[in-house]
Amino acid sequence: MFEKLFMLVKNNAGTAVVNNPIIPAKYHDAVINEASSSIIEVLKRQMENGKLKDMIKYFQYPDIYNNNPLISRIVSKFATKLNDYYDIDADEAQLIAKQLIAPVMQKIMTQSGDQHNDFTLSKLLSMLSDNSSYEMNSWLSQLAVA
Repeated sequence: MFEKLFMLVKNNAGTAVVNNPIIPAKYHDAVINEASSSIIEVLKRQMENGKLKDMIKYFQYPDIYNNNPLISRIVSKFATKLNDYYDIDADEAQLIAKQLIAPVMQKIMTQSGDQHNDFTLSKLLSMLSDNSSYEMNSWLSQLAVA
């Protein structure tokens, strides 16, 4: 699943990373990896902080959140990494992060409801929590009833 997330980010990195003169070519894969890890870290932290129900709502109803706070947290985390590790100006880092993270997360959120997709909500949550798919599907069914 991590590899698939990396590839999704890489496939969307054109304007923000690959064609961006601020980011040297030798850092492209590293920056894409930072973006992927930022997504995982924020989603995992959301679960660990007991905000799983909110996260599920973001995935179930992505269109109702104009400024999705989950996406904003991921953008902020990634922008901080760009600034800290690649010495990219904070404003520019924020712009790069928005250009890359927002479309990737929208794709993940849109695809999360399709059971034939790599980014179903149950697979994503299982990856983040290291639980089996069966346990996570059972848990999601219980949550949906609540």
